[in-house]
Amino acid sequence: MTDAKPEFRNLPSVDALATTLHEPGLSRAQIVEIARSAVDLARAQIGEGQHVDPAAIAEALIASSVQRKLRRVINATGVLLHTNLGRAPISSAAAEAAVTAASHYSNTEFDLSRGERGSRGDHTRELLKLLTGAEDALVVNNNAAAVLLSLAALAADRSVPVSRGELVEIGGSYRLPDVMTASGARLVEVGTTNKTRRGDFETALHTYDCAMVLKVHQANFEIRGFTASVDVGELASLCQARGIPLVYDLGSGLLDSGTPWLPSVPPWLGEEPGVRQAVDAGANLVMFSGDKLLGGPQAGIIVGDADLVARLRDHPLRRALRVDASTDAALAATLESYAGGTVASDIPFWRMATAISAELVARSSPLAAGIGATVEPGFSIVGAGSAPGARIESPVVRMVGKQSLFDTLLDNALPVVARRDRGDLLIDLRAVDPTDDAHIQAVIQACL
Repeated sequence: MTDAKPEFRNLPSVDALATTLHEPGLSRAQIVEIARSAVDLARAQIGEGQHVDPAAIAEALIASSVQRKLRRVINATGVLLHTNLGRAPISSAAAEAAVTAASHYSNTEFDLSRGERGSRGDHTRELLKLLTGAEDALVVNNNAAAVLLSLAALAADRSVPVSRGELVEIGGSYRLPDVMTASGARLVEVGTTNKTRRGDFETALHTYDCAMVLKVHQANFEIRGFTASVDVGELASLCQARGIPLVYDLGSGLLDSGTPWLPSVPPWLGEEPGVRQAVDAGANLVMFSGDKLLGGPQAGIIVGDADLVARLRDHPLRRALRVDASTDAALAATLESYAGGTVASDIPFWRMATAISAELVARSSPLAAGIGATVEPGFSIVGAGSAPGARIESPVVRMVGKQSLFDTLLDNALPVVARRDRGDLLIDLRAVDPTDDAHIQAVIQACL
């Protein structure tokens, strides 16, 4: 049986269409699959009474496929830890260490001093112990994995009290109650959304078979007004009296809240908690991200009491959640910058976050002049749920009425991601490498 409409009979075969398509970034197999999809779409559109061009459909599918490939972009949004853009870039030393580990053999699990099998991540563990004051450390693939592993290893089939004001949800559909369910632990909500007191935890510990107390840093939101919470030291004493551990999910916290790697604590950091301070206050396990505020690769870092870390290390989930050699090498290089006191110059996040406004104005002014825009006071934000509500004073280049350029700037060999604001287009250079300023100006001038 043949198609009734002549348009159906005029459709090219998949192979014939594929031979007319060319895209250096795609394999022959991908091109053929795109041609097949284009013919199927054309057939469906003809059935709806539309006039179609299969070649044009295929070219649009190729363009869409190329746009989805992971590639470099310029972050001119003013969001330093931009989750959609891969958060912050790692240091050149960390990147070099990762490439070396990925492109060569390495002593990932080999003890060179003894000539036999060794433990994974020994160097990184020692650096974490040095920098946090903890007895031991373990690295997994992200902070959600750190929470999951800790709950599964220490609290399966038992109760875990958590303040209602700390039952966080973050991007990517991460919800703490769901993670607790997946781990096998039983959530016990204590207190209220805005007020939780020591007595609320005492009641839960008397009522339920509790394996631990879990404290969670409100990393991506703030509760203001009539509030109360129980600090780490008070919870630690309560847990110690009960003979159970206090586990603190710090999330995006700092290695040290005093930021000794900077001349002074930046005001925008507010009261962001520190890992070292949490350990000193008595938390038995503390977990945090390797990328947020630390400026390293994505990882989940767990530090704390040696016996508890050993239980996590021996749990079956640990192998499923561990990091590869490249991530371990990049994290170690990042931690070496902290240990050596070279953070401010080595790690891109801290260089960007602490850049002074006068330097950014000096870069923004010629850009604005070249594209017919203005420079005005503005602000950047940390992003990725870190330091919620904090703003870093930063100049922005405002292109009045040019919001329509947003999509055009993305359609470039090196895309520029800007910020939209009430019909205007904003360019914030805080997260832009100075060597990219000329590219931004050239691309915008071409669009204009």
